[in-house]
Amino acid sequence: MASTFFEKKDSSLILIPKFEKYLEYMLEIILIQLPRTEKYSIGTEYKNLMYETLQNILYVEKIDKSKKLVYLNKIDADLNTQRILLRIMKKMHWIDEKRFDYVMNTLIKEIGMILGGLIKYYAKNCQKSI
Repeated sequence: MASTFFEKKDSSLILIPKFEKYLEYMLEIILIQLPRTEKYSIGTEYKNLMYETLQNILYVEKIDKSKKLVYLNKIDADLNTQRILLRIMKKMHWIDEKRFDYVMNTLIKEIGMILGGLIKYYAKNCQKSI
C-alpha cells in the first residue's frame, strides 16, 4: 500500500521541480532578452501567469482528490496561455528560435505530458456520480 501512495504522490509532485526549472528559464529570458518596453507589458503578464500557475500546482497537492481535476484544468489553461504568449514573443522576434524551441519542445512539453496524464487519471478515477 505504501508503494501505491508514493507512486501516485510522485507523479503529481514531479510537476513542481519541472515547473520550477521552466519558471527560472523563462525569468532569465524575460529579464535578459525582452526589449525594455516589453518587459513591463507582456513580460509582466507572463511572469504573473507563471506565478499563478505555480501556486495552482502547489495547491493541487493540498486539496481533496475530488477537487483536483478543476485545478489541473486551470493549470492546463494557464499553460496554453503561456504557449500563446511565447509564440507572440517569437513572432515579434523578442525571443530567438533556439530558446523558443527549447522552451516549447522540452520544458513545456514535459510539463504538458505530466499534466495530461494527471488530468486523465483524475478524470477517470474521480468522476462524480450524478
